[in-house]
Amino acid sequence: MASIEEQILRTAKEIVVKFIETGRVSPAGFRDAFQNIYRSVADTVHEGKDSAGKESDPEPKP
Repeated sequence: MASIEEQILRTAKEIVVKFIETGRVSPAGFRDAFQNIYRSVADTVHEGKDSAGKESDPEPKP
């Protein structure tokens, strides 16, 4: 299995490519779009990992 960072990179790339194909992003705007999308995907993944760890922690017993 690929590392989390590699999966984030692939996901961001696929999203930007789809946006270019549909005309929502121009190829000239790839850099800015990619940076924003990568950051959004990475933040979402890392937030999910943080909240998953908190949910699985058992409640401390008094």
